Amino acid sequence: MAAPQVHHLFHHPIADHSFSADRKTLAVARDNTVELYSSNGSRFALNDELRGHDKLITGVDIAPNSGKIVTCSQDRNAYVWEPSNGSWRPTLVLLRINRAATCVRWSPNETKFAVGSGARVAAICYFEEENDWWVSKHLKKPLRSTVTSVAWHPNSVLVALGSTDGHARVLSAFIKGVDERPAPSVWGERLPFNTICGEFLNQTAGWVKSVAFSPSGDAVAFVSHDSTMTVAYPAGEGQPPHAVINISTQVLPFADLLWISEGEIVCAGYDCEPFRFSGSASGWSLVGSLDSTSKSGAANQRDESALNMFRQMDLRGKVIDDTQLKTVHQNSISTVRAYAGSPDAVRQISTSGVDGRVVVWNL
Repeated sequence: MAAPQVHHLFHHPIADHSFSADRKTLAVARDNTVELYSSNGSRFALNDELRGHDKLITGVDIAPNSGKIVTCSQDRNAYVWEPSNGSWRPTLVLLRINRAATCVRWSPNETKFAVGSGARVAAICYFEEENDWWVSKHLKKPLRSTVTSVAWHPNSVLVALGSTDGHARVLSAFIKGVDERPAPSVWGERLPFNTICGEFLNQTAGWVKSVAFSPSGDAVAFVSHDSTMTVAYPAGEGQPPHAVINISTQVLPFADLLWISEGEIVCAGYDCEPFRFSGSASGWSLVGSLDSTSKSGAANQRDESALNMFRQMDLRGKVIDDTQLKTVHQNSISTVRAYAGSPDAVRQISTSGVDGRVVVWNL
């Protein structure tokens, strides 16, 4: 496997990042600004900044086709940024929330985007031609806590939400006059706005950190703060799920996940390295780490390493310098994104984290 591309942008946490479709522009959320980097050979150079939020920016997403950028922040606002005369023109979105916005993602057809919040609602935002502004409708009926993650189904109608009440839910975000009626699927046929199509509880009620649909949209996976990953396969409207597979791991909790094919998932988080899972409706398993520089990977190996360290200190009086992690990332990973390939065959992924690095991994 080729070595990953490491871009150390600054010594500051990255809350979220997003690449443009041509991978020549990188948007990085840093404090209350979004920094835009342009590719310069094998490096990225700071090109522009998006300023408008008053508090920490929690989410940023670049629409692949239109190139529009959407941002959300703890200041309870969201902006849609469009290029205009060599600069970026922001348009305020009417979120109507009274708590911080936590995450944002464009729908695949780019007519809508979803914003999670601490107000126990998810705002589905769309452009209203008559008034020439972005408005929102709230998904709120079953939500009982902060929405930590949003993900869109390939049909741009269903949305998956992860929250701190330990649930991952699939809801309909159908907007009359904006969306076309979707084809029947395992999630249901008639899908008016706020229809609950699936609801899955983590076994220990741990916070759901991230949620994502499979490339086909026929399965949903989520990671929780109890170091587990769960994959659910629905069986149809009104039917119990075909399978709900919970995979317990001995690594630290995951913060984000990404389907790289219909049978493979990459998860990353507080262990500072991405892990690969493989499986199907009959079962899933942890394959290993993508980080070839890591010597840990699993908890038992870390325990053995720690035991060896103390043995060296005791027998030889040797003090080991462990200030440098044996991983590419030097702190926890917060975001995993597809970098190259198709949704059902991702060839490269990108990760960003608290260490201020964006790393591109080859699969």
